Amino acid sequence: MRLLQPLRVPALALLWGGLSLSAIGDQLYAVALSWIATDVFGPAAGYLGALQALTVLLVAILAGGMADRWDALRCMLGADLLRAAALLVPIALGLATGSPTAIGLGLAVVLLAVGQALFQPALQAMLPRLARDKALLPAANALFDGTERSARLVGPGLLALLAGLLPMIHFLTINAASFLLSAAALLVIMRRHRPDPVPPREAPRGIGILRGIRAMRRHPLLGYVLAGAGPLNGAWYAVFFLGLPLLLQRDGQGIGSYGVLIATYGAANLLSNIVCGSLAMPARPQFRMFASSMLVGAGMACFAGIGALPPAWQWPAWLAAAFASGLAGPLKDIPVAVLRQSRIPAPDIPAATRAQMVANNGGTLVAMLAMPSLMQGDRLGPAVLGCGVVAFAVGAIGFIRFARWREAA
Repeated sequence: MRLLQPLRVPALALLWGGLSLSAIGDQLYAVALSWIATDVFGPAAGYLGALQALTVLLVAILAGGMADRWDALRCMLGADLLRAAALLVPIALGLATGSPTAIGLGLAVVLLAVGQALFQPALQAMLPRLARDKALLPAANALFDGTERSARLVGPGLLALLAGLLPMIHFLTINAASFLLSAAALLVIMRRHRPDPVPPREAPRGIGILRGIRAMRRHPLLGYVLAGAGPLNGAWYAVFFLGLPLLLQRDGQGIGSYGVLIATYGAANLLSNIVCGSLAMPARPQFRMFASSMLVGAGMACFAGIGALPPAWQWPAWLAAAFASGLAGPLKDIPVAVLRQSRIPAPDIPAATRAQMVANNGGTLVAMLAMPSLMQGDRLGPAVLGCGVVAFAVGAIGFIRFARWREAA
């Protein structure tokens, strides 16, 4: 099977195994945190998401140039250890007080965001070096993209099963352990499968993030993806980590229902990932990429109207909208990763990845600062609908703009 070919490379197999475990822990944490925060703070829980996005922005902008000089494997290892340590504070406070505290969760959010901002660019730079063969990149990106998507199926599914059996604080304990296992896999790679180093490059003057923006804008499709990333990611994050829990709580649903919907989204993600990862990179990837944004936008918009359906139809409608939204991600993310790794010079890949992280988290920051007031009371449904319209528009505009575009040979 084409998708599994990268696992024949020992270093990629080790890295994938470690990331699969940490991704499941991440999803357990993300779903539990979203539910706890919206249950305690209501729409104001959006400010916790804004804090996370702001942290990623600051680290990417202020520390990105320095991180580019570090060895990528050591950077990934340090990020995993930092994230494991970050969870010790809310775990300790939670065990002492009986439930996670606001201060502990806030500190964990900040440190986890720092780790994410360091880990992801380094990972994108390492994949081509570990794969060695560019022909493996579509399948390798699909495989690694699939770790998070599989985790969206397994993690929330475990949460739904264990919500009544395991104290909420121990979902954070599982996440901390998963980061330590990922770090162990990286140590084995460093000792037995270290790739050849990339020749050092002189650091640019000014803010290093500008180098990544320039690298992305040199390619037409990547330039548009960067421009649309903020609105698209902000709308997606606002719906799935604020609007959806609030809609379910308004309808009297519990955290198990939220876990089932995120798991349904993850199942569709995984199915789409398997199909896309088994296909060669299309000559005109823009059609998949922009259909993705239109599909997820339509799915999110549907969430807003489910409450108006007859009660017997509502739960099937929730599942259908979650599944349709989940199909979208790999259609865009896999081609974007391959283009970034194959059309941008290797020394600029971390900076380009970081530029997209800044765009993604800038959109999330704006959305999560605005949505707590927009999702109050009767405005919740229209706000979720508006987010769906924004995501659909990003795809539709790109579809029209690039309908005749073909990459030069």
